[in-house]
Amino acid sequence: MKKVLILEDEENIRSFVVINLRRAGYEVLEAATGTQALERLQQYPDVGVAILDIMLPDMDGFDVCRRIRANNKQMGIIMLTARTQEMDKVTGLMTGADDYVTKPFSPAELTARIDALFRRLGGDNGVSSELLTQGPFVMNTRNHTLEKDGARIRLTQVEYSIMKVFMQNPGRALSREDILAAVWGRDFEGDLKIVDVNIRRLRIKIEDDTTAPTYITTVWGFGYKWGN
Repeated sequence: MKKVLILEDEENIRSFVVINLRRAGYEVLEAATGTQALERLQQYPDVGVAILDIMLPDMDGFDVCRRIRANNKQMGIIMLTARTQEMDKVTGLMTGADDYVTKPFSPAELTARIDALFRRLGGDNGVSSELLTQGPFVMNTRNHTLEKDGARIRLTQVEYSIMKVFMQNPGRALSREDILAAVWGRDFEGDLKIVDVNIRRLRIKIEDDTTAPTYITTVWGFGYKWGN
């Protein structure tokens, strides 16, 4: 059974999430503090998705996210943010989160976001290894790895999915809507800003100079493309 961790210090919200995720077929682990969440993840390293609230009694959710990402690039992470706090969404994505859900949220919305992350975690199920090569980059779509000049680049699942879209469409201008649909799904109701923030994060990892990117270039007023 797929495991999900919910980190939320408000017991009524946490219980509400737990009940609905169990109904959806997930095994759910609970934590009320950041420390408890990190301990649970050590005990259960097979957790596939973590849902992190930002306001916690011992540390904020951003710090928990950073600590998870320091050791685990593959786990899906969803931040719970306040509807009015736009910077919380950006900060969460920049610290390594894959997605965010704004409070108040419906069980169906949260479950859909978790389902989408698990689909990406499942990756490509082909029997043979498929290599995508663009310039100094080699992507193995079976093993979900990316190398630049022979050196491994550690990516989150969302970063990997964005990189795959670009490498499969070299030289093609992709709108933010195209990227959003390809990576998050056509039913995703979040802000297009999630695309910009994740590309900014991806550029930090793959570009030689983030102030003058040469691999993921901006098509002003439209979106992005791979190469000049």
